[in-house]
Amino acid sequence: MHSQFSPHRAARVDLPGRHGPIAALRSPAAGRDLGATALLVPGYTGSKEDFAPLLDPISDAGIEVVAIDLPGQYESTGPVAEAEYRPSALGAGLSELVAKLAAEGRRVLLLGHSFGGLVARGAVLAGAPVSGLTLLASGPSELPPGARRAALDQGEVVLRERGVEAAQQVNESRQALNPSWRVVPQELKDFYRTRFVRSSPAGLVGMGEALRTEPDLVAKLARTLRTTGTPCLVVCGELDDAWSAAAQRDMAERLDADFAGLPGVVHSPNTEAPDALLGTVLPTWRAWLS
Repeated sequence: MHSQFSPHRAARVDLPGRHGPIAALRSPAAGRDLGATALLVPGYTGSKEDFAPLLDPISDAGIEVVAIDLPGQYESTGPVAEAEYRPSALGAGLSELVAKLAAEGRRVLLLGHSFGGLVARGAVLAGAPVSGLTLLASGPSELPPGARRAALDQGEVVLRERGVEAAQQVNESRQALNPSWRVVPQELKDFYRTRFVRSSPAGLVGMGEALRTEPDLVAKLARTLRTTGTPCLVVCGELDDAWSAAAQRDMAERLDADFAGLPGVVHSPNTEAPDALLGTVLPTWRAWLS
């Protein structure tokens, strides 16, 4: 089973950030170094560990890999103000990290998952010098109506009135109704709990609000990608229950980007079907680098 506990060679490091250290997992390119760094950005309530199954294969492909916690997530220090967790604000900070990696002589391949895709978009709009952008299970704007949106609505009320611990208890009560949750190893359940309660309350509220209000910036991003000559790839599960695969395919067309839908996959290809995901992104990244 692939999960946040999938074994890998990456080292736990801290990178410089505008709000304090950014927690990361970093692994150098193995074998022939293609001179590129894949910078992986997680989604809402996520962390660098969400990319554990991808780390060694990316490194083995000759690409350095850096997976981060966003500011305020899990082990990364974050700002105090909720407004600083909007994709534009987080994207500006991410752009600074991209610039630091580029200053080391690396070509940066930026990948954002879900909410992290909105942040990656914000980084590109802020001028991040990337050599390619991959949007993974991420949409053109705010989350559409559905179970995930409803959970955010409920979660904000609990977070504001009763705090992070109470919000986690609500999460666990909801998950207990899902038959698939019963087979999740207890170690992994404990990790999800620890990660959530260690995250910034302001960050959880601010990111959650952003997921319900983010405007459609696809046309603006398309102009930026076209002006800078930056290639783009949109990848999602065909069963994505956040933004539909159809909505993401339409976004790819508007961006003049490549698109790949992964059969039988829902919202987290990085843990649900890492081999299928790697089979799409690695050839694309090699083509960009060549």
